[in-house]
Amino acid sequence: MARYTGPKTKKARAFGEAIYGFDKSYERKKYPPGQHGNSRRRKQKSDYALQLMEKQKAKYTYGVLERQFRNLFEKASRRSGVTGVLLLQFLESRLDNVVFRMGLAPTRRAARQLVSHKHIVLNGVVTNIPSCHVRPGDVVGVRGKSQGLLTVREAVGTKGNAGKYGWMEFSSDKMEGTFLAYPERDQIPENINEQLIVELYSK
Repeated sequence: MARYTGPKTKKARAFGEAIYGFDKSYERKKYPPGQHGNSRRRKQKSDYALQLMEKQKAKYTYGVLERQFRNLFEKASRRSGVTGVLLLQFLESRLDNVVFRMGLAPTRRAARQLVSHKHIVLNGVVTNIPSCHVRPGDVVGVRGKSQGLLTVREAVGTKGNAGKYGWMEFSSDKMEGTFLAYPERDQIPENINEQLIVELYSK
């Protein structure tokens, strides 16, 4: 199961944004990594460079590698609707992302681990595939014997995402939630310009 396991702060600095959440190291060094990162003289990026950076930012934000991301884009381009918005909706409906949004894990990496270690059930069935897509009406929750995990209890207690996102419902008592619908673009909080990604793949 391939995934990015490198330094998170370095990637956040490269994109100029804390894509993995609050990071003390990033707050201290809000400039690109490398020996020329803090230099005032930096070249203006080309259109291609901006498009590529936006695609990379989306990939690292959601923890998806190139082939998976390309397949999702092709799937979105075959559907009727705005391709960029459909792409983000597919990313948001990944099981690991839904677990993260519901507040069952503090980060997407932690959510991915919960899923792969068989702590999560989808419609009552244990599912260990993080890339599995959740559909409207599906119920996602913590497996019965896993509800006592300290990491899960801490995440639910501190994050408290019940009612935070309009496209899902969550019950902290039952430790389960319902994926109500695919989110609209203005509901997705990630700072991603999906149009640049569409332009990149349309070349």
